[in-house]
Amino acid sequence: MVNAGRVSTPDAVPFDYDTNPDRYLIGSRLTKAYSQANLYVWVATLLERADLVLDVGCAEGVLREAMPGRRVIGLDMAMAFLRNHPAPRVRASAAALPFRSNSVDAVTALNMLYHLADPAQALREARRVLKPGGVLIASTVARTDSPEISAYRVRLPSPFDAEEAPDIVRAVFGDVEVHTWDAPLVTLPTKESIREYLRARMAGEEGAERGARELTTPLTVTKRGALVVARLPA
Repeated sequence: MVNAGRVSTPDAVPFDYDTNPDRYLIGSRLTKAYSQANLYVWVATLLERADLVLDVGCAEGVLREAMPGRRVIGLDMAMAFLRNHPAPRVRASAAALPFRSNSVDAVTALNMLYHLADPAQALREARRVLKPGGVLIASTVARTDSPEISAYRVRLPSPFDAEEAPDIVRAVFGDVEVHTWDAPLVTLPTKESIREYLRARMAGEEGAERGARELTTPLTVTKRGALVVARLPA
């Protein structure tokens, strides 16, 4: 975005999980029910050799659920979710991790860095707490995600969209692996599921009701995003 001849920093996506936890929970439930892909199972597979994982932005423990029997520490700022995450868990900011340097094998930041005005600071903290040979995995959505519902919500650029995320991570970690997706991965079978999907994607009540009324079922939604993997030298 351009303002008075200067490029301005996009605003962070509002963090409303303590005040409106149902929005996230609805989205999580819809993803489990109607998505053809599972991000958390994929990440768990990538981290099968990590002994201790710090899940930054853990919510209620979706990644922990995908890693049974593994050592996962949940970290979040939203108490509405954190109290439901199995121990160990800690309430803290991604920009100031309360862990010693070189203390964990992997750090995940899945669909959460867009909530931060300065995601690079959180990435620097992640690098600090990683052991030599440690792994960072960050994911985010593209600005053009879910184009089938674009007429019913406003999706502004964020500080950590898929279009720029690899370069942001690369600036902190160096070489990265980038995995992108652009595919029809969600099928919403009913008007009510469309209404709830729109509510979860911050369409507001008016947008959700209009979308449920105007869109036909089943509605196939195209998901676009990126998973960025960075590995420290051993």
